[in-house]
Amino acid sequence: MNKKLILCAAFLVAAVADTFACTNLIVGKNASADGSTIVSYSADSYGLFGELYHYPAATYKKGTMLDVYEWDTGKYLGKIEQARQTYNVIGNMNEYQVTIGETTFGGRPELADSTGIIDYGSLIYIGLQRSRTAREAIRIMTDLVQEYGYYSEGESFTIADPNEIWIMEMIGKGPGIRGAVWVAVRVPDDCISAHANQARIQQFDMNDKENCLYSPDVISFAREKGYFNGVNKDFSFAQAYAPLDFGARRYCEARVWSYFNMFTDQGEAYLPYIQGETDEPMPLFVKPNRKISVQDVQNAMRDHYEGTPLDISNDFGAGPYKIPYRLSPLSFKVGDQEYFNERPISTQQTGFVFVAQMRASMPDPVGGVLWFGTDDANMTVFTPVYCCTDKVPVCYSRVGGADYITFSWDSSFWIFNWVSNMVYPRYDLMIGDIRAAQQELESTFHEAQAGIENMATRIYQKDPAGAKAFLTNYTNMTAQSTFDTWKRLGEFIIVKYADGVIRKMKDGKFERNSIGQPAGVVRPGYPKEFLEEYVKQTGERYKVK
Repeated sequence: MNKKLILCAAFLVAAVADTFACTNLIVGKNASADGSTIVSYSADSYGLFGELYHYPAATYKKGTMLDVYEWDTGKYLGKIEQARQTYNVIGNMNEYQVTIGETTFGGRPELADSTGIIDYGSLIYIGLQRSRTAREAIRIMTDLVQEYGYYSEGESFTIADPNEIWIMEMIGKGPGIRGAVWVAVRVPDDCISAHANQARIQQFDMNDKENCLYSPDVISFAREKGYFNGVNKDFSFAQAYAPLDFGARRYCEARVWSYFNMFTDQGEAYLPYIQGETDEPMPLFVKPNRKISVQDVQNAMRDHYEGTPLDISNDFGAGPYKIPYRLSPLSFKVGDQEYFNERPISTQQTGFVFVAQMRASMPDPVGGVLWFGTDDANMTVFTPVYCCTDKVPVCYSRVGGADYITFSWDSSFWIFNWVSNMVYPRYDLMIGDIRAAQQELESTFHEAQAGIENMATRIYQKDPAGAKAFLTNYTNMTAQSTFDTWKRLGEFIIVKYADGVIRKMKDGKFERNSIGQPAGVVRPGYPKEFLEEYVKQTGERYKVK
């Protein structure tokens, strides 16, 4: 594992450099369509190469030490004692279906501890290698930072297994002070929740030991630092350790609002909080108005506030082709006035994204599926990665020497980026081709899922190792076939849309005339609304005289 940590740290460059990176969406098992627990994660950071990580199960001699490197920069932080037994981890899910995601909220900068050994990224993957349940992961993660110190900024973690989902928020105590203050709250089984780079745990029930865990000094430390001076029952972790500002509300909490708006009837009621008209925060979790499927969450990860007051696809910034993206940075100045761009769930700088599906009704190797894709959720395809997988699909690896600055025609990250970057400039002309291919592939995978898992379960009853090999092969096959399809899609798009025209098609093929020559092109030009604004801006300059 030591070498793996070094490799991973080397390519995960500055994951928190984009202050408002990452989104986690959460669905309790009684709120899901199939009884699974569901969590999602987008790794949003400029400088991040998207690939599928793997840590094989292993045993170690007593006294073996583990080198820890900061997840974002590769900086060596120190050594910790290695566990005697570690579990197989593929992506962010281990062989017992335990899944961990995160979003960084930063919080009070004076609480970062530069002397700590455990950073948030190492905490996730070390926790996954050592835990069999979400509760055990919480204990292991908090014990690690207590023993070795917490190096990172404030962090929200989603920690889930097939039966429970927890949100744990953690922040250090400042330079040279060992440990962290933290609180973990279980999301009720019939509820949904989310977090997106802002601490969301407000008041919590300190007497509910079954559904709420916390460091013993979480309140007393806040009093000591002058962050809180009320009675215990009024203590808010978020208000004490991550005071709300404009960015936290509009860039971060707005993404949570969008998710709640999709699946509850409370979107209108919560909107004033997002727009700064009230300081009454949204609940940590809410009951949805319908059952939510894995595909629903995959689609939610593609959201740009479409059809809401925050929709960014219909104003001047969207350009003539209604692009639902904005270039960074999020804020800008015109004269002395500062302005901002909306920050939706889906963003172009994503390295990888997953939707984790965990089911207690099945054997672990069959029940845990990490639906995984590289690049932006809006432009990717989620392929099934079973938690027993012990061989990374070639296209999800550093094949051909691929990394964030090295292109490879064999890399899923680069093929998906190639296609999406062709689509971005003429979005509403081209997105239909992406959607058609995306929906066909994902529908095929979801429809095949029951049959694949029934077969795997039958194999598992007689030959567990055979079932794991079967699911590993299926994981690799679907990833590689998706990669091949997307490469062909890129070739199709560059032919269809080259040079600002659209080549004519008939029956799914490029059309030819009676003598076999290309049938010509359609010249879409610019939309009527854009041309009207164009003339308004340029006046008589381009008028035909």
